[in-house]
Amino acid sequence: MSLSTSQAVKASALQSLHNSPGIFVIPNPWDAGSAKILAHLGFKALATTSAGLSFSIGKPDGDGLVTREEALENVRIIAASTALPVSADMENGYGDAPASCAEAVLLTSKAGAVGCSIEDATGRREDPIYPFELAVERIKAAVQAARSLPFPFALTARAENLIHGRPDLPDTIRRLVAYAEAGADVLFAPGLTTHEEIAAIVKAVAPKPVNVVMGLSKGDFTVEELGALGVRRVSVGSSLSRAAYGSFLRAAQEIYEKGAFSFAKGSVPYADFNNLFRG
Repeated sequence: MSLSTSQAVKASALQSLHNSPGIFVIPNPWDAGSAKILAHLGFKALATTSAGLSFSIGKPDGDGLVTREEALENVRIIAASTALPVSADMENGYGDAPASCAEAVLLTSKAGAVGCSIEDATGRREDPIYPFELAVERIKAAVQAARSLPFPFALTARAENLIHGRPDLPDTIRRLVAYAEAGADVLFAPGLTTHEEIAAIVKAVAPKPVNVVMGLSKGDFTVEELGALGVRRVSVGSSLSRAAYGSFLRAAQEIYEKGAFSFAKGSVPYADFNNLFRG
């Protein structure tokens, strides 16, 4: 696909990945450079990362400090940098009301994405998860907005219990089933750590595709193992951005603390990156 590939073609490509048998990885770039590297390697689709964006502009993730406009600009930059379909991390829709979720979908599509995720986390530490009924209404509104678009926009619904101090798998499954029934195209519960948890989610929402995130501190599965459990899509959240920033941090520490530059011996040559970005 060329960079001029239409949004409808990108949307159809992402839909095909979700509907085809087997499993695929949708890695998470945080800027144009990382998106181009992932496209160069042969990945078939990309998804933005709220944490990766937050770190790249010097802000912590999860504190509501990144604005909707900043997130949308990040989507525009990444979507314009590659011919691959892009799904956007739109957090909780940047508002409590169902209408905010609907608006987030429409604005994300205008930014060039062909899918996005909406989570049921409030962003408030004292009350981190939306009540069940409101959470379902929010997904219904997002789905309605997605269906109003002239191409198959992939709406991913996220149940956030497990990463917000609520290790309640039955409620997580209840939410995902309700989101699937509301019309969500993909279901996602970050924080799954065992074969049994993953298998239970896949079974509960079948035949809808399930996304599982890897690269977190817990849960270590190969793509093959996840495919055997029935997972359709694998994302990596902020892990690639943390890997990049981690290498940067260690290199900078070596310079500051030791006055040494051995890190450069393992660096990818300048010419290699230059040629990659020319392509």
